[in-house]
Amino acid sequence: MPFLELETSLAAGRLPPGLAAKLCSAAAAILGKPEERVTVTVRPGLPMVLAGSAEPCAQLLVSSVGVVGSAEQNRAHSARFFDFLTAELGLGAERILIRFYPLEPWQIGKNRTVMTFL
Repeated sequence: MPFLELETSLAAGRLPPGLAAKLCSAAAAILGKPEERVTVTVRPGLPMVLAGSAEPCAQLLVSSVGVVGSAEQNRAHSARFFDFLTAELGLGAERILIRFYPLEPWQIGKNRTVMTFL
């Protein structure tokens, strides 16, 4: 059950139409999870500074059970997410950061319980 949060200083009007849905599809393919299990939040227009610069930038937070727990996994995911983000946002790779957070099933609540019991 992947969760993606895209935060960017780009104004909402500068984002491509359907970005959240496109990111959902891309994440499902990259992480090998069904789209029905992917949750995406896009937060545009945030005041952000990356590497000391307020030039347009973005950061992607990716958290999931089982697929973001090693450097090897995240290296492969990172390359594919960067390809997607640079193409969709029109930002250079140096203006994007990705943070990966491995989750355990007991850390995700759903249907009045946690994923451990579903």
